[in-house]
Amino acid sequence: MKHTGVILVLLTPLFFGCAQPANELNLYSARHYDTDIALYENFTKETGIKVNLIEGKSDALIERIASEGELSPADVLVTVDAGRLWRAEERGIFQSIKSDILDDRIPANLRQADGKWFGISKRNRVIVINTETELPININRYEDLANPSLKGLVCMRSSGNIYNISLMASVLEVAGTEGAANWAKGVASNFARDPQSNDTGQIRAVASGECKVSIANTYYIGRLLASGKPEDKAVIDGIRVVFPNQSDRGTHVNISGAGVVASAPNKENAIKFIEYLTSDEAQRIFAEGNNEYPVIGEATGPISTLGPFKEDQISASILGIRQKEAVEIFDQAGWL
Repeated sequence: MKHTGVILVLLTPLFFGCAQPANELNLYSARHYDTDIALYENFTKETGIKVNLIEGKSDALIERIASEGELSPADVLVTVDAGRLWRAEERGIFQSIKSDILDDRIPANLRQADGKWFGISKRNRVIVINTETELPININRYEDLANPSLKGLVCMRSSGNIYNISLMASVLEVAGTEGAANWAKGVASNFARDPQSNDTGQIRAVASGECKVSIANTYYIGRLLASGKPEDKAVIDGIRVVFPNQSDRGTHVNISGAGVVASAPNKENAIKFIEYLTSDEAQRIFAEGNNEYPVIGEATGPISTLGPFKEDQISASILGIRQKEAVEIFDQAGWL
């Protein structure tokens, strides 16, 4: 659930160049959830460090920090998807930091090798299938979505969506350019409709029978599971969830992540904040509050009912590094 706004402080140009109070942290965040506010409030209670929050879309925040340059008041950037973290890294937004806590607690594949950004929560991209339809094949892998027998049965969101770009980057890593191109062409040829809507829209389309198969991030399914609305229960009853590629590489994993901004005026506070986000308390809030998977420990809340599964261990950095090639393959495949 998105929040309506608390602890929101607008930092103006008058703020630039001024000495920063030692008990403050300036956070630029692309996450817009009520439950994240609990994280900030708990961090302040624990440390006495006040969190000044600036919100915006990921790319807009990256551009803002880049344009503010060395005068930027930003201490920490939090954004969603490893592809966007990589974009920020490429723009020189982050600095390398050293933290034994972060190195010990966060798996190596979910953090940047030089300490420029760190995964703080996970979401997994799963296959969603209509429960009332007997499909011509058993679908167990992402690759199955390109099978010609599914022609006219698959719906997807736009190839320009960062979640799909990151998924394609992971396919590229294991299948190579030719294999990834063939997969994209095969899936596109199976579309029941032109790419449209968001992940929730794909889930609802599958449940209604408009199409029979799609993919979606797990936290969208978690929201529907947690909803008390009859129409949302009907959607859940109309789908089944498949964690793909359990017999080989595992299901695609993506992250929300955070990094210390290169010009951070409150660097030590910034490191303390990211370390706090890996605490047991913060990881529980991520999992239960926004239906995400923690980067440390087991899932709790509604998504835990989806059961255990094997995760792809690909480095999250690869999802950014292969981003450009992923977009090119989508374009060539006619996946709009």
